[in-house]
Amino acid sequence: MENNAAFERLLHIMDDLREKCPWDKKQTIHTLRQQTIEELYELVDAITDEDWKSMKEELGDLLLHIVFYSKIGTEQQQFTIEDVINGVCEKLITRHPHIYGDVKVDNEEQVKQNWEKIKLKEGKTSVLSGVPKALPALVKAMRLQGKAKQVGFEWENSRQVWDKVKEEMDELQEMVEKGTEKDIEAEFGDVLFSLINYSRFLHIDAENALERTNKKFIRRFQYIEKMATEKGKSLDEMSLVEMDELWNEAKKTE
Repeated sequence: MENNAAFERLLHIMDDLREKCPWDKKQTIHTLRQQTIEELYELVDAITDEDWKSMKEELGDLLLHIVFYSKIGTEQQQFTIEDVINGVCEKLITRHPHIYGDVKVDNEEQVKQNWEKIKLKEGKTSVLSGVPKALPALVKAMRLQGKAKQVGFEWENSRQVWDKVKEEMDELQEMVEKGTEKDIEAEFGDVLFSLINYSRFLHIDAENALERTNKKFIRRFQYIEKMATEKGKSLDEMSLVEMDELWNEAKKTE
């Protein structure tokens, strides 16, 4: 009951804002789009940092956007918030026949395989059709590989995948030595794709791993900037050797 009351409160506030606030009245699905993307990435940052307080706040912001789109959908006589909620409920029931039907599964992989079969029955023409075109390339690669796996298009073990990584790296080096810029770019993409594939076999989220490295680089580089300032120097006045020494100091402080 508390959940229902909290949700009803949000719906009433949305109604008020849409009717009385000049800014909220002007918003459309198109003006909200970029803000939604930003809110999603703010949530992703909080998840990467395991910042639960920020996660709570960002989830609230995303929930607001869902309610906002649904309010506009109602105004345009396209759908209501009830349609949105009931739609996902029906989807969950349909795609979990091992819970709401008589299908038997032994592990999560069988669950995923069933999902792909059900999606094809729902009218999808390809197991890859559910991957959004606008996804960042690294995340898209992970999703494509994961979906292909569900129909058996997968290496048997991590050793095979690592051999493929080394093969792609050798091909990249060949193109660096004698290929065109376009050829080098193609082979570089193959190396990245194979490394992302390897990350799956190591049970690592490649996107999250890269973002953690990004954050680590930022911390260490900003340490160099800070120490350079304390020494009365600017970075362009320092040698690479001096900056590398500070970089190693930054590593020791972590």
